Amino acid sequence: MPRVTDINIFEKKEQDTLVIRTRAKVTELSKLVGEAYTKIFSYIAELNEFPEDAPFITYHNTDMNDLDVEFGVPVNRPLPSRGDVKAGKIKEGKEVSCVFRGSYSDTESTYGEMAAFAAKNGFKLSGTAREYYFNGPAEVPESELLTKIAMPIE
Repeated sequence: MPRVTDINIFEKKEQDTLVIRTRAKVTELSKLVGEAYTKIFSYIAELNEFPEDAPFITYHNTDMNDLDVEFGVPVNRPLPSRGDVKAGKIKEGKEVSCVFRGSYSDTESTYGEMAAFAAKNGFKLSGTAREYYFNGPAEVPESELLTKIAMPIE
């Protein structure tokens, strides 16, 4: 099984972020990820600040030909926007989440398991999915990619 943690429900505290939101085809994501994180991490360094957690992507829809995505980095306090790097927040609330090991293209069954777990525990999914990336394809083989999947619930 590709999960490295159990699926659980957590209370997420509000989190300040810096994000770049865009629309793209799924085939364009790998190029855009590098560009977006380079901009965000460079800006954080210019401000003499540090990331608070792993970078993430929020998926606002599931249309693979026109994804609405937000590339983001959690930070420890509100920071000013600059250009296409915008100040943002992850809202406080309950989430269902787990950590997945393996190729990004193999996460679909884990998403289904998470939705079923939420329903079994009396919750329904209530927002956009976020994936936190603890490593990347340039660092480890696809089989060793670690991704935390988080989905808000109510």
